[in-house]
Amino acid sequence: MTTAYYDIFNGDADGICALHQLRLAEPREATLVTGVKRDVRLLDQVAHVRGAELTVLDISLDSNRAPLLQLLDSCRVFYVDHHYAGDLPDSPNLIAYLDPSPEICTSLIVDGLLGGRFRGWGVAAAFGDNLHDAARKAAASLDLTEGQVAQLRELGELMNYNGYGRKVADLHLPPQALYAAVQPYVDPLVFCKEARILAQLRQGFADDLRRARAIPPLRETGHGRIFAFPAEKWASRIAGVFSNEKAREREDAAHALLVDNGDTTFMVSVRAPIARRVGADVLCRAFPTGGGRAAAAGINALPAGQVEDFCRKFFEVFSP
Repeated sequence: MTTAYYDIFNGDADGICALHQLRLAEPREATLVTGVKRDVRLLDQVAHVRGAELTVLDISLDSNRAPLLQLLDSCRVFYVDHHYAGDLPDSPNLIAYLDPSPEICTSLIVDGLLGGRFRGWGVAAAFGDNLHDAARKAAASLDLTEGQVAQLRELGELMNYNGYGRKVADLHLPPQALYAAVQPYVDPLVFCKEARILAQLRQGFADDLRRARAIPPLRETGHGRIFAFPAEKWASRIAGVFSNEKAREREDAAHALLVDNGDTTFMVSVRAPIARRVGADVLCRAFPTGGGRAAAAGINALPAGQVEDFCRKFFEVFSP
C-alpha cells in the first residue's frame, strides 16, 4: 500500500523556505496544505487523514493540539516550529523539533537539521521574520557581499509580505503558487535574478507601505506605539511588514497594529521591543484567537469592545 504524504506549512516566508529546504534535501510528492499567515490551525484540514506521513512546519503545536492527537493515532508526524507549543504529546509517531527562542525561526531550525546545505533560504526566511541579527549571523558563513545579503533580505520581506491577508484572495500570489515558483531554485540569489513574480510583489509592497506610512499612531508613550488601519485589503497585506519596520525604528519600544476586519473585530499584530524580545505571546494569549511567539504575536479577531482592554494591557506588559 502506497503511503500518502502531506506537507503542511505556514504561507509566509518562514513556512515556505522551511519546506523548500527540506524538499531540496529529500524530494517528495505530497499534498500541500497552507493558507494565509494567520491561518495557523491547518491541521484541522487534514484531521480525517489516516495512515499517512505528515510534515508540519511553522504553525503552533498548541493551536493544533486536538487534530494532532487525532492524527497521531495512525499517522507519522514530523513537526518543526518556533511558536509556543505547550506540552509535547507523548507518541512514538511524533518527531518534533521545537524551539521558541526569540532569535530563531522555523527555517533556521531546518537549516540546523540539514547542516546548512541550503542556508541562503534560511537567511531569507529569518529576514522575513524580522530576525535581522540572526539572519546576518547565518549569512556570515556564506561569503556573500553586502549587496547579496540585501537581496536575501528583500526576498524574505517580500515573501513574508505576500503571506498577510484576511483570505488567500487578498494576496498577490497564493502561498502554493509562491512555493511552486521557488521549487526549481537551489540558490535563492538565482531566484532573485530570474523570478518575474518578484517585480509584482515589489510594486505591491511599495504601494501598500506608502499608504501605511501615512497613518500616524493611535496612541504613543515612551514605551510603545499602537497603530490602527482601516478595513482595506492593503492594510491586512502590509500589517506584518509595517509592524516589523516600526519595531526596527524604535528598538526600545513595543508596537501593536490593529487592522479593522470589517466585522466589528480587529486583526492585531504585536511586536515586543527588539531590545527585549519577550511578552508578545503572553499579551496576545490573554485574548480569544490570540497566540504567537515571545517576540512577535497576534490576535486574529479582537472584538471591538475589547480594544480598550487590549490597549491598557499592552502598555502594562511593556512598561519597565
